[in-house]
Amino acid sequence: MYIKARARQSEGETYVMDLTGEIDIHTVPRLKDALKKLTDDEHYKLVINLLDVDYIDSTGLAVLVGVHKLVQEHDGAVTLVLTNPHIKKTLDIMGLNKVFWIFDDEQSAVKQLRRPAHGSNAVKSIA
Repeated sequence: MYIKARARQSEGETYVMDLTGEIDIHTVPRLKDALKKLTDDEHYKLVINLLDVDYIDSTGLAVLVGVHKLVQEHDGAVTLVLTNPHIKKTLDIMGLNKVFWIFDDEQSAVKQLRRPAHGSNAVKSIA
């Protein structure tokens, strides 16, 4: 099992984290480190690209929720890019589709983050 994580700047203050592989208990430390580097550098508008992720377990979902909470504390936001029906179903079952903006393409995810107040018409927060 492996995960490849690569961060890159997109438009303006938005950063994209491209992920490839599987996110599970064995690979989640690498994901946490990559996301921590972004937030330590005060990048709080994040697109997490899961298009090349085959699997994500509860530890991976917990990391995504954790980074979501952290960036919200800094008036930031996280959007997800994914098309994998199994991952989408998992997010739906866990109610995380109500927490994250989920898009089929990066352009739409970046556009959401460029909206005033990150498109706060929809409530996307975790208490």
